[in-house]
Amino acid sequence: MLQQNVANNQLSDAPLDLRAPMFSKVRKGGWWLRLVTLLSVDFTVLMIAWILTEYQFTWYAENRYFSMLLAILIQIGALAIQGTYEPGNKRHDYGNIIKTMIFAHGMILFVCVFYQPIEDVSRSTLIAFWITSTSLICISRFAVNFLLEYLRSKKVLGKNSIFIICSEDEKEQIIGFIQKENRYNLVGSSNIVSLNKTNRLVTLEEINKSGATEVLVSWNAIKDRMYLCWLFQASGIMVHIVPMELKPIYRDTVFHNIGGMTCLSFVSPVLTGRDFWLKRVFDFCFASVFLLLTFPIYIAISIAIKLDSPGPVFYKQTRIGLSGKPFQVWKFRTMRTDAEKMQKELEALNETKDGILFKIKDDPRITRVGKFLRRYSLDELAQIFNVVMGEMSLVGPRPLPTRDVDKFSERHFIRQEVLPGVTGMWQVSGRSDILDFDQVMKLDLRYIENWSLWLDFQILLKTVQVVLNKEGAY
Repeated sequence: MLQQNVANNQLSDAPLDLRAPMFSKVRKGGWWLRLVTLLSVDFTVLMIAWILTEYQFTWYAENRYFSMLLAILIQIGALAIQGTYEPGNKRHDYGNIIKTMIFAHGMILFVCVFYQPIEDVSRSTLIAFWITSTSLICISRFAVNFLLEYLRSKKVLGKNSIFIICSEDEKEQIIGFIQKENRYNLVGSSNIVSLNKTNRLVTLEEINKSGATEVLVSWNAIKDRMYLCWLFQASGIMVHIVPMELKPIYRDTVFHNIGGMTCLSFVSPVLTGRDFWLKRVFDFCFASVFLLLTFPIYIAISIAIKLDSPGPVFYKQTRIGLSGKPFQVWKFRTMRTDAEKMQKELEALNETKDGILFKIKDDPRITRVGKFLRRYSLDELAQIFNVVMGEMSLVGPRPLPTRDVDKFSERHFIRQEVLPGVTGMWQVSGRSDILDFDQVMKLDLRYIENWSLWLDFQILLKTVQVVLNKEGAY
C-alpha cells in the first residue's frame, strides 16, 4: 500500500507538459447531443430498412436479431469512420454517405460469405437492403439538418459558444462570416497580442470563463501555431484557424466551412489528456521494472567507473527541462572530474555549425571506461532515475545544458514545452552525427507535431537498434 501511494504521488506531483490538461476532462460543448441524436436516428432508420427488406423478400435468418444488430453496427461503424458524426458539413454530405453505405454493404456481404450469420441472402436482397438503408439515412440526415436549422432560427436550440482572436481590421469581416452560419453565439473577442507568450495563459483563462466551446483565430494572430493547438486541445476546446497561407501545423487537421469562410479546424478529443496520462503511467511502470531487472548492470558499471578513475560514480548536470526550469539530470560519469573547466579551453574545437551544441570527436576529457559506456549509451541508463521522479519521460526532446539553451532563438523554446526524454527523434536519426542544431530542432518539432503513443513505441524500438549498431555515438 505504501509503495502504491508513493507511485501515485510520483505520477501526480510530476510537472505536466503542454499535451496534458491540469486534469482529464470531457471535450466542451454540445457535441454529445449531436452524437446521441444522429446515432439514435441512424439506428432507428436502419432497423426500419432491415424490417422492410425482410418483409418484402422474406429474408429470414437463423438468428434474426443478432444478424440485424450486426448489419446495423457495420453500417454505423462505417459512417463513424468517415466522420459523418463529427461537426461540420460531413453529416449531410450525401455523396460521402452513399459511398460509405456501398462500402458497408460490401462488408456485410463479406460477413455473409465467411461467417454466415445470415442464411440464403440473394443479390437482389442485398441490393434492396442497400437502397433502402441509404435512402432512409439520407432522408433522415436531411430531416435532422432541417430541424436543427429551424430550431436555431426560433432560438429553441442553443448555439455553440465561440470566441474570436483577430486584429481589429479583421474583426468585422470575421463576425459577418460567423453570423451567416446561424449556429454560433459570439461570447467574446480579443486582439492579436493575446496569444503572445506572456499573455496566452491569461487569454485561455478568459476563454474558459466566457464558456466558449470553440475558438476562431485569424492567421495573423498566431504566434506559435503548434503550441496554440496543444494549448486549446488540452482544454477541450475546438480551434478554427482562418488560413491566409497554408503551412503544416498539426497532424489532425480538418477543413470546415463557416459562413463561406474556409477554416482549418482542430477537433479536441472526447477525453482530453488520455494519451498523455497513459504515457505517464507507462513511463513510471516501465522505468521502475527496468531498474529492478537491470540492477546488477548498474552495480557492474559503478565498479568499473570507480576502478578506472577517481571521482564519483554518477555525474549530475544542470539541464533545462519542462517550461525552461532547471533540473539535475543523472548520468554515469564518463569524463574527468574537471571536465566542465576544460570545456572552456576546448570551445574553439566545437564541431557544431551554429555553436549551440558542444560536440567534438576524441574528446580528451572522456575516460577509458567512459568511451565504452558512451559507445553503447550505457551512461544514459542513470536517467531512468529522472523518469521515475517525473523529471523526464522515456521519449521526448533531449534536455540541454544551460550553456546551450542560453544560445536559443525564440523559435527554439517550443521544445521546452514538452517533457524531455531519455531518447527521442534526434537520437534515432543520427545522434552525434547531426552537427546542425536546426536539424535537431526540425526533428524535435516533427516529434511534437506528430506525437502519439505509437510513435513513442516506434522510437523506443528504433533506439534499441541504434544502440546495438553503435550509430552516431561518441
